[in-house]
Amino acid sequence: MATSCWRLSLVFLLIETLLGLPVDRHEKQEEKCGYQSCHATKAAMLNVHLVPHTHDDVGWLKTVDQYFYGDRNDIQHAGVQYILDSVVDQLLKNPERRFIYVETAFFYRWWSRQSADTQRTVKQLVNQGRLEFVNGGWCMSDEATTHYSAVIDQMTLGLRFLNQTFGSCGRPRVAWHIDPFGHAREHASMFAQMGYDGFFFGRVDYQDRYRRMLAKEQELLWRASDSLSPPMADLFTGILPNGYNPPEGFCWDQSCDDPPIKDDPDLEDYNVDDVVERFLNITNSQSLVYKSNHIIMTMGSDFQYENANLWYKNLDKLIHYVNARQSNGSRVNVLYSTPSCYLQELHRANLSWVLKTDDFFPYADDAHDFWTGYFSSRPALKRYERLSNSNLQTCKQLEVLGGRTSTRGLFGEGNSLTLKRAMAVAQHHDAVSGTEKQHVANDYARRLAKGWQHCQVVVSNSLAALSGSTAKRVYCDSLNVSVCPVTESNKFSVNIFNPLARPVSWPIRLPVNGTAYTVSDAEGKSVDCEVVPVSQTTRDMRRNRGFAVNELLFQAWAPPLGFRTYSVSLLQDGPPPAFTHYRTPKSIWNKYLRVTFDPETGLLSSLENMETKQSISLTQNFYWYNASDGNNSKSNQPSGAYIFRPNSSTPFVISNTAKTESIRTSVMQEVRQWFAPWASQVVRLHADSRVLELEWTVGPIPIDDDLGKEVITRLDTDIKSSGIFYTDSNGREVLQRKKDFRPTWHLKQSEPIAGNYYPINSRAFIKDDEDQLTVVTDRSQGGGSIHNGSLEIMLHRRLLYDDVRGVAEPLNETSDVFPDGLVVRGRLLLSLDRPASAADAHRPLAEEMVLQPLLTFTEGDLHPNTRLEFSGLQTALPPAVHLLTLSQWHDEVVLLRLEHQFQSSESKTNSEPVTINLQKLFSTLEVVGVSELNLSANQWKEEMERFHWTPQTGEKPPKKTFKDPSTWEVTLRPMEIRTFLLRTNLR
Repeated sequence: MATSCWRLSLVFLLIETLLGLPVDRHEKQEEKCGYQSCHATKAAMLNVHLVPHTHDDVGWLKTVDQYFYGDRNDIQHAGVQYILDSVVDQLLKNPERRFIYVETAFFYRWWSRQSADTQRTVKQLVNQGRLEFVNGGWCMSDEATTHYSAVIDQMTLGLRFLNQTFGSCGRPRVAWHIDPFGHAREHASMFAQMGYDGFFFGRVDYQDRYRRMLAKEQELLWRASDSLSPPMADLFTGILPNGYNPPEGFCWDQSCDDPPIKDDPDLEDYNVDDVVERFLNITNSQSLVYKSNHIIMTMGSDFQYENANLWYKNLDKLIHYVNARQSNGSRVNVLYSTPSCYLQELHRANLSWVLKTDDFFPYADDAHDFWTGYFSSRPALKRYERLSNSNLQTCKQLEVLGGRTSTRGLFGEGNSLTLKRAMAVAQHHDAVSGTEKQHVANDYARRLAKGWQHCQVVVSNSLAALSGSTAKRVYCDSLNVSVCPVTESNKFSVNIFNPLARPVSWPIRLPVNGTAYTVSDAEGKSVDCEVVPVSQTTRDMRRNRGFAVNELLFQAWAPPLGFRTYSVSLLQDGPPPAFTHYRTPKSIWNKYLRVTFDPETGLLSSLENMETKQSISLTQNFYWYNASDGNNSKSNQPSGAYIFRPNSSTPFVISNTAKTESIRTSVMQEVRQWFAPWASQVVRLHADSRVLELEWTVGPIPIDDDLGKEVITRLDTDIKSSGIFYTDSNGREVLQRKKDFRPTWHLKQSEPIAGNYYPINSRAFIKDDEDQLTVVTDRSQGGGSIHNGSLEIMLHRRLLYDDVRGVAEPLNETSDVFPDGLVVRGRLLLSLDRPASAADAHRPLAEEMVLQPLLTFTEGDLHPNTRLEFSGLQTALPPAVHLLTLSQWHDEVVLLRLEHQFQSSESKTNSEPVTINLQKLFSTLEVVGVSELNLSANQWKEEMERFHWTPQTGEKPPKKTFKDPSTWEVTLRPMEIRTFLLRTNLR
């Protein structure tokens, strides 16, 4: 069946139920939205676009609920429901007025509480362009610490609601990230692929802004991909003039102190002339640093417009009195506007724009104030968010594979929606970033936990349907500290579900009390396994939450998009086995890697890849920077949740030596290192692994010396990196970083450590002509290459002072389990490869770290008719292709995203186009219809049209179109993500 046939036959299903695309035949012709609703401008004048707006954080100083209802005003006066009530009322009083809204998480909640009459009124405002949505995601996501898959999900969630509710008039034309603390190139690339015409933000490095103001380059064309053919990832980008605040002296919110416009000439305080003169002066000054005869002013700020009458009454007067000067020769024209209307005028100007190809990290707002601390703030929350993303993808996949019984089945009713919304909220720029108050961070974690509980029902129902087993499934969410009561029984099974579209081999580590076990795979074959003692560090972390003394180790295999079940039985009980040696080994090795240690210090000394005959010197240790308390003579800026400000460029080593013990088994070798009571590590090498695992544990960070500490691990090698290292952007394309350097301006470096830190979302590496050392992380972290051949990553922070950026509380995390300070555990995976082939290793490795197998357990014997192995695919996808999204969209309609996960030219074998046949993809689903969408799934791909912009280089690349071999065969090119709606039947 051809795509177009399916589109016609399902037009109402797709339009009204799935996408909400506009086909309202009763819509009044005079109602216009988007670009058609913009007020007229004057060609011979300076046009000032006033944009009324509110910035509503989806959690920060208060929780999401507290912000919506206006609770806890002792912390911050803010109530989102009252803002929307007031704005709608004021928009109705004057058709000239405009307002933009951003955070769909809040708007959805408000909308669902409105009467039918109010909803009709709001739809009219949207259809007339008087209320306009910008950005439109569930939240305004952070750009440094978010993974691209979670960003796409939260944007899809918000934009789908707007489409379903308002049709095309609800579709935002502009991306709007006015508050995030630096801007990622991958975000710009995603926004372009989502169909946005432009992107505006408020924060940019103070040196970069000054240079751009002088050169009139605050508006630019961002080429956000090295792999995608221009203009596919090109995005017009504008830097707003006042962050996202009004010009000084022109804030008329109830939270502001600026005087209103007093226009009664009989009053002594009449101030119209003064207000107009000040406004014209500001306008003229602003026009000197922008390129066209159009400028924009944001009229609003955090949680403003709760009493919208204050704003609109004064804005009405401002527009009237400033424009009245035109009769006396003034060349300034002021109007209510929106970001999209402003963008349209810039496009009509037909100018050329400076081209940018790097990103906007790191961000500093003054010489000693680098916002690079939040790259690592709240590391436990960052890990929990990443793990929740993996759980969500698995939940959505099983919701599809399990059919209708997945949401209503043997184990009750469940859904993925609760976790979708919790994950979407967690992408907010004061959530996963770690820049919220402690009680708000706790609320984000609680929401993720609640969402996972709903998804566990989906997973249990689906696995029951697919396996035929009605046994209760147990979820062990504390395996990282070796807690899982069911595995302490004499007989149990473990089901390993693999969310990747290729088979995986995964090391299993389960808490047990016996000393010998048998492990059988799905075919009944015996699997090599060993038992080792639980480390003392792990026992300390459990805090009486588990009592297993040993760990059972074996290597498991799982098919693509499927599961395999292993049976485990106790053979022998007794004391822990005697595998432990207390002297530092000279080396540990398998058939791929050899790792050596210095017997005097217990530290790593070298890493060798025996396959490629590479060897590098490698030492690794733990250090801490003494966080500035703000009493430095150069600046009073302390380290805090946002800011990283060490008071010295030389970190303190925690210990020059490590106490060690080593364990050797047939399936794994490890060296356990203790550097201090609060810092330890396990260096681990699995039998068939090409990567070295470093499992670090840090905390409680001591503060009895009244010193805040920012803990790093540093890898020092003999790689000749020349001050250059590389980091990923939101988990996708890799960018080059150079010490004390910015590609677009001459940097005056004032903070040699913090000013050289960058976000590491999933990987970083250093290389020379011969060797590349790649580090894959299990969460977003900050890091840098301060010395040649060196790579440091910040693991944990405990600070005693607030950094005066609004959160008003030091980053000093404790919990009920860890009242003396948070203990955090994580993993780094190291690979050593030739630079030309390194991506072939680190791309799938990072993919595995983000989407880990999900383990579920059943106690006792398996039912004899239980299906022990299943794959949802007919065959594994090629190494270059990643199954990014598989989600139930409607009853028989599935949302599918396929991604080419390699950049162009980074792999000799995997940087080529790949073709996939959609009808030969799934084993249990017959694909009978397909239609392609944009990245955010809110427009048909064939109907997506964006503004084209001309870079100053003079070239204006034509949009390339590539034809697929057939309706069912789709071709993916390097770094391309393609999004489809599939109509399916169960096979």
